[in-house]
Amino acid sequence: MSRTTPPRPADVTAVFPQLAPLARTATRLHPRPGSPSPHDSSVGGPLLWPADAPWPYCDGPHVPDGNPATSPQDVRLQRRIRAAAASRPPGRPRVTPEEAAILERINAGHPWPKDPVAMLPVAQLYVRDVPLLRPPGRADLLQVLWCPFEHPPEPKPRTALYWRSAAAVTDVLTTPPEPAVVQFKGYVPELCLLAPEQTTEYPDPMELAKELQEQMQDWSPRQAADAAPDNSYEPAPEEFYGNVLSIAPGWKAGGWTRWGLTDPVPRNCPACDAEMDPLLTIASTEWGANTRSWIPYEEQAHATPSTADPHPAAPTMVEIAGGYDLQLYACPASPDHPHTDRIQ
Repeated sequence: MSRTTPPRPADVTAVFPQLAPLARTATRLHPRPGSPSPHDSSVGGPLLWPADAPWPYCDGPHVPDGNPATSPQDVRLQRRIRAAAASRPPGRPRVTPEEAAILERINAGHPWPKDPVAMLPVAQLYVRDVPLLRPPGRADLLQVLWCPFEHPPEPKPRTALYWRSAAAVTDVLTTPPEPAVVQFKGYVPELCLLAPEQTTEYPDPMELAKELQEQMQDWSPRQAADAAPDNSYEPAPEEFYGNVLSIAPGWKAGGWTRWGLTDPVPRNCPACDAEMDPLLTIASTEWGANTRSWIPYEEQAHATPSTADPHPAAPTMVEIAGGYDLQLYACPASPDHPHTDRIQ
């Protein structure tokens, strides 16, 4: 099913013409639970991976954090049990005795890994679905994997990127290895199909020139252009731009970076020092309390959590650093240069 972002309630470039040359195209991916094949763009796999190509492993270090690890299989089983429990009518036991025993076993965890850890598929993007990707040579497919353990200095998984030509993969790996254990349940993505949609974004308020930031704190320009925010933004009209007019939330390719956990910092290529561009945003949620205006038309009726669907804004079940996003950056000079990442 397609997803359609409502138009923005104001033309921000009519109020602030300085923003017009800063517009960027982003592709909102709209991952939703499904059954993708290796020939689909997806979150969580399966990947179009050559049978004769080595699967990536992470050599660590994987430093114990004092908590038991869990297996990807147990993460998925626990989610199924909880979904079944949430769908049962009132008056019935939420969890059966058999399910309770399974959950108790899962919560006991597994030993911390000692060997290299097989990486998990995170995303697969075909250029036909996300045309703003800039692959090298004849590649038309981007594959993203990560190690499901945190790697300092930031509390984030280690990522790996692979570009491929889909036509060159004639024999697909059907049973890729999985890690025996993962550190957090939020590092195991649910299988999701994508409904890519292009949208226009403008820089985060923190990346704008100081003069323009000050103008956004003035209510009168918006009123003059008949683009006044609703009353909830009257104490801080600049937040109307940040939450409603500038950057789409959720999983996306391209666009601008949403800042807030830190101030904007340089993102330079470690190979050539060029300023890097946002490549992929791996989001913990598709929207939040301040970004509900971005909820697609098709989902607005179901955007409030319910008993049957307790996570309408978190279909991938991915959770980064307690609810933030993981932004991957690519070098515009060469897609062969190393990527970088940052939590925001």
